[in-house]
Amino acid sequence: MNKQSLDTRLNNIQSVLQQKGYRFTSSRRKIVWALLRCGGHIAADDLLEVVHETDTTVGRMTVYRTLELLSELGLIRPVYQGTGAAHYILLDGGHHHHLICSSCDAVFEFDECGLQAVGKLLAKRFNFVVEGHLVEFYGRCQNCQ
Repeated sequence: MNKQSLDTRLNNIQSVLQQKGYRFTSSRRKIVWALLRCGGHIAADDLLEVVHETDTTVGRMTVYRTLELLSELGLIRPVYQGTGAAHYILLDGGHHHHLICSSCDAVFEFDECGLQAVGKLLAKRFNFVVEGHLVEFYGRCQNCQ
């Protein structure tokens, strides 16, 4: 991902935080920047290590609180893929998709999404406001078939 794209995504997250009344502190900026640089798919402790590459003053609890806030705002989601620890993923445009190999645990991300119509149908049926979705399909990858 190029720097301009990272900057745009950083600015989008900053805008959401500010619209919801939250400050985009220096520490939050560094945490979000590190999350974006890692492709938005990382465990909290690993994210802390990436942040510490540039600033060792950012504390563990600041990382955890920031991840919690971003989750509450629907910008990221924790996922548990058999490792015990949550991995946090960015929800670009309110959604994220995985193919997960049941044999080797490989994870493949994909962007194609035809679920908007399903979301609208479910929202209407259950009088529910859909804010995003996370889809995981399980099976066997090409190497494990």
